[in-house]
Amino acid sequence: MEPLQIRSLVQRSGPLLLGTLIGISGVGVVMLLSSPARGDPILLAEPADLRVHVAGEVLRPGVYELPIGSILQDAIDAAGGFRGEASQDRVNLAAALTDGQQVYVPAVSEAAPPGSDPVGSTEPISVNVASAPELERLPGIGPVIAQRIVEYREQNGPYQRLEDLLEVEGIGPAKLESLQEYVQLP
Repeated sequence: MEPLQIRSLVQRSGPLLLGTLIGISGVGVVMLLSSPARGDPILLAEPADLRVHVAGEVLRPGVYELPIGSILQDAIDAAGGFRGEASQDRVNLAAALTDGQQVYVPAVSEAAPPGSDPVGSTEPISVNVASAPELERLPGIGPVIAQRIVEYREQNGPYQRLEDLLEVEGIGPAKLESLQEYVQLP
């Protein structure tokens, strides 16, 4: 075949080929949309409850499961409320709870250990001097992140601004925002 004949053949059969491709594609789309779903659907799990250890001057100390978003007042209620010797003014009943947290209600006669406050206290913790166990009292901070905060401070010097905590692995913008009222620099 000569080049002119090939060109003429392509020009005549082009619309037929295009129509065939469109037809096959259309049938494929219809078959795909009309076929039944295969496999099991993916179910998204509901967030689990918080487990909180309530100790100290409450009627029934122990571990309680509370819904996400619970506050310290909910934990105290779950433990039957305060005992007569409870120092209610030393806990912040509106403090948010985190999973695995221990809530300790001190007695009126009990002196607070140096450098420590009961859970829910309004006293901010200095990230430049606090030990890892002290940092663990912060909401959402467990032993691993507390240790990372201390190690970062030891390797890089004191934190100059709270935003420096973003350099610590495991602390993102949301966690930093939730810590704002509980931490200070001095």
